Formats: sequence, C-alpha cells, structure tokens
Amino acid sequence: MSAKLPFNRPCTIGPDAAYVREAIASGHLCGDGPYSKRAQALLEAKFGALHALLTTSCTAALEMSALLCDLKAGDEVILPSYTFVSTANAIALRGARPVFVDIRPDTLNLDERLIEAAITPRTRAIWPVHYAGVACEMDTIMSIARRHGLLVVEDAAQAVFASYKGRWLGTIGDLGCYSFHETKNIVCGEGGALLVNDERFARRAEILREKGTNRSQFLRGQVDKYTWVDLGSSYVPSDILAAYLVGQLEAGERITAKRGELCAEYARLLAPLADRGLLRLPVVPADCVANHHMFQVITADRGTRGALMDHLRSAGFMATFHYVPLHTSPVGKSHGWREGSLPVTEDLSARLLRLPLFYDMSHADTSAVARAMFAFYGVTWEDAAA
Repeated sequence: MSAKLPFNRPCTIGPDAAYVREAIASGHLCGDGPYSKRAQALLEAKFGALHALLTTSCTAALEMSALLCDLKAGDEVILPSYTFVSTANAIALRGARPVFVDIRPDTLNLDERLIEAAITPRTRAIWPVHYAGVACEMDTIMSIARRHGLLVVEDAAQAVFASYKGRWLGTIGDLGCYSFHETKNIVCGEGGALLVNDERFARRAEILREKGTNRSQFLRGQVDKYTWVDLGSSYVPSDILAAYLVGQLEAGERITAKRGELCAEYARLLAPLADRGLLRLPVVPADCVANHHMFQVITADRGTRGALMDHLRSAGFMATFHYVPLHTSPVGKSHGWREGSLPVTEDLSARLLRLPLFYDMSHADTSAVARAMFAFYGVTWEDAAA
C-alpha cells in the first residue's frame, strides 16, 4: 500500500514562496544576487560565523573544505564510517585516504576517545559528523587537533540550529558545512553553506566557489578584471533557491521548536517500550542542544529492525534506515578497510530505524506510529500505562 504518512515532507512555511516570486520578478536568477547576500548575512548573524558562503549542496561545501585543507595524495583524514558518502568522497577526490574511526554507542558520533590512536604522520585533519543534529564532543576534538596541528572540518549537514555548550554547530571547527536539502530541517530543495571560522581561509574560499577566479574581488571593485587564479568549481546556487532559504532561516526557531515537540511526543509515547528493553530511544548529552533532525530507535537486532520496518510500512508509515557503513563499501574496502574493523558502527547501523518526522506532522501522526509499534511488540496501551 502507499504510505499514508511519508518519511519526510519538505517544510513550507512563512514567506518562502513569496520571496521566490520576488526573486524571479527581480530578473536576477543566477547566484549571489540580493537573496544570496541576505541568506549569507542571516547565517552570519544567527550563528556568529565569521563568513558564510552559500553552496549548491553540503557536498559542495565539503569538497571546498577538502581544497581549503590542501589535501593531497597520501594525506589522511580521520572521520566516522557512519556518515553519508559525501563526507568521505570529498576527501578521496583529493587523493587522500579516509581513516575511519568507530562511533560512540550513545550518540553514534565519532568516538573522541579513539581519535588520537588513529593519528599518523600523514594525518592532516579531523572531520567530525554531528549525527542527527547532536554534537560530537567538540572540546576534546579541538584539543586533539590543536595538539597535533590538525584542521577540523565539521560536517554539520544535519545540525543547523543545534549547539554544543552554547556554541552553534558548524562554527566551532576551522570550517563548517551545512545542508539545506529537502530532507533537512531548513530547506531550499538542494543547497548548502560553507561556514569559514578562520580568516586565513576566507579569501581562498571565495575563489574556489567562483570556479577558481577572483570574480568576487572584481565585483567589489578591488581588481579591474578577474581571471583564473586557483582551483575551483561552480559552487554558487541560484538566487531563487536562496530566496526560499531566506524564508526558512527567518522561521528557523519556529521550525526547530515544532520538530522538538514531535520528538518529545515520540519519546513520551515510546518510553514504555524502552522501559521494557524492547528498543532504545535517542540519547542527547546534557551539554548538547539538538535540533531534532530525526527520531531514531535502536532495535534488539537486525532481524527485528527489518521486521519492524516492514510492519510500519504495511500499516502505511514510511520508516527507513541509514547508512551502510562506508568502510564496508566497495570503495571503502579499496582503501584497505574490512568488515569487522569497526564493531560499534557495524552493530548499531544494522539496528537503527528512523521514524517519520517532518514539520507538518501532527501529534495524532506520532500517536498512530507509536500505536503501530506497540502492536508489533504485542504491547497494548493499557499494559503500557499499568
């Protein structure tokens, strides 16, 4: 049957559509128009980033980061295997080797206790991934990086409006990467941003983003012509996408709060199943403020995860899992990795299930999903309340 509750539905809120119409009417459809500048200013103002540059995707921001890290063949970068392929791809495209480190059992983030042992003379950077909008242990990671002279690039694709000890994710490392893909909290269809938190990278980041030219300086009147001065690519998104993004950023706190209400409702409803040891709910450390990007449960084993997913889908609720750990992939194996090398990653990735979650969901929707899960486990609402 077709799902009566999809896994995701892109958020439409506030003046986003009106801003898009204004952008079209202005006649400036390509990048770096009025709405691009407005979106970048909002990102800098809201999160305190030194510089924010809109990109065509978070993938593009990660690829720019790899260039800014000056990665070369033979270099190594430490990152989790439990992440989207874009994180490792950006590293591999420069000829560097992704060095995968296992994840923490609680947050599923890079296990900071294992990083130092993975550092070699070839290590150039650490790329933590803030899974589900919950922060990695950034104080420890930054301390390790500074002690060993390494750069830190935050993959904060899932972490817009999430924080760690009062600091916005994406603004703690040397560079931060955001995603505004339609599956994220704050969306523009396809898009991203590179946050530059160290002034030494600012000028080059502009050049890389403009196909390796100094066009931005030309537009500011700083040079009388622009030309090819570095590597780069076409990382600048349309001003139409930026217009949609401006409306989303303006409503960011409201979007985050609504998702928080839905996650809290899921946690309350599913607590009896967790109390019985049938599944595990998300963990958010005390010094982290999540952005409620997802609500995931950890089942007892892989078979239960598959059966629960099938049960929910047959009831009309689209649940899903991710990721296939990168170290077990064909490309991961080509870099010398093998199954069995990261036991926590392999175990938890096989047991994790993401439940439907999006801005327009109602509390009746979360209740319906929870009831279906109770039915799967053979627990009634009355039993749970007893």
